[in-house]
Amino acid sequence: MKILILGATGFIGSEIARKLASEGHNVTGLGRSVQQAQRKWPELKWQSADLVHMGEANAWKELVETHDAIVNCAGALQDGLSDNLSATQESAMLALYQAAQSAGGKAIIQISARTTGAASALPFLATKRNADEALAKSGLPYVILRPALVIGRNAHGGTALLRALASMPRILPLTHARSPVQTVAIGNVAQMVLLALSGSIPSGSDIDLAADERHTLGSLVLLHRQWLGLPAADVLELPDYVARPVSWIADLAGRLGWRSPLRSTAMAVMSEGVISTSKTDARHYGVLLKTAQQTLQATPSAVQDLWFARLYLLKPIIILCLSLFWLLSGLIPLFDIQNASSHFLPFMPQPAAITVTLATCLMDLALGLGVLVRPFAKKAMVGMLLVTASYLAGGTLLEPQLWLDPLGPLVKVLPSILLTLVALAISDER
Repeated sequence: MKILILGATGFIGSEIARKLASEGHNVTGLGRSVQQAQRKWPELKWQSADLVHMGEANAWKELVETHDAIVNCAGALQDGLSDNLSATQESAMLALYQAAQSAGGKAIIQISARTTGAASALPFLATKRNADEALAKSGLPYVILRPALVIGRNAHGGTALLRALASMPRILPLTHARSPVQTVAIGNVAQMVLLALSGSIPSGSDIDLAADERHTLGSLVLLHRQWLGLPAADVLELPDYVARPVSWIADLAGRLGWRSPLRSTAMAVMSEGVISTSKTDARHYGVLLKTAQQTLQATPSAVQDLWFARLYLLKPIIILCLSLFWLLSGLIPLFDIQNASSHFLPFMPQPAAITVTLATCLMDLALGLGVLVRPFAKKAMVGMLLVTASYLAGGTLLEPQLWLDPLGPLVKVLPSILLTLVALAISDER
């Protein structure tokens, strides 16, 4: 079959694409940025598209007509600079259904979520629910799969946060530590998609996917800690209000394009847990869902998993430190620009020295702000390295004695270079 996968560069979508291709299907992956995916999976076809701009049926016409079925793995947690839930999870889907109807009724496999409960009114679940209901009424052949917390060899979003929390030293501070959590192995999700595409699952099915066992958030974090090979630790249960300032900061970061799993939507979902309420059992279709322990044991952790877990929560702190360093280096000289420009006076008149000082301050401020905005962060980091190199070269040529200054104005720049290199090394999200 020729299958189009929406969100094929994501955590769930990439595994489904790989599984379908291994079974001999002709797979086309759709994503906003597919260059890295093309390098990783050159055997698949890739097409770049932003669902935000696909709110009309005509935008889907060619894609739908050239494929036999569509698997929708696209989605986002919360509105922000990088995401528009109404456009991607609802408007684009309604346009897709219309195009699929016009093309003769193409089958759609929808990866959704449980859309009831404490967070049901939030855009994340409301837009999914609207799209699911529209699909059910469309007359198209469809299957909706609602996985619980998906875990696998890789990690993204909530599963990445689990590993990060599990790696903390000695004490694991958690809110909602007793919230119930059910999991499903990512391989099982891919199995169910295969069965849906083959017709083994009847059209019109709406199935929750969750292993029988129930964890609490605390016990699941401890299970991941064991998987990482770390010594036992105690869970420190924190009241809900402790997480609110963290969620506010994470929401602000989301407005700047950073997709943190600590945003308020995730906290609202976790307040009542991630559980299945369906009576439909995947075993009815011959699929035995793996438990969390079985899933983790199937792929033992390695040192890179421990590094990732420990760096995950340090990443936003590193970005923030870089931003503050450059913002302060740009702001402080402005309070006494006459004195700050004195270093240039032996080489140029005072007006020119002040102009140069002002220009460097503005450049530092621009870089300090730019690194906070996700789409510009990498470019800002590269700019930081280039500007730092020019500062060091200029300082060495014009005032080499600064290297021997007891306060180390040039020596202290070297750790900032290292911090920038670390930030660049861990900047990729997928």
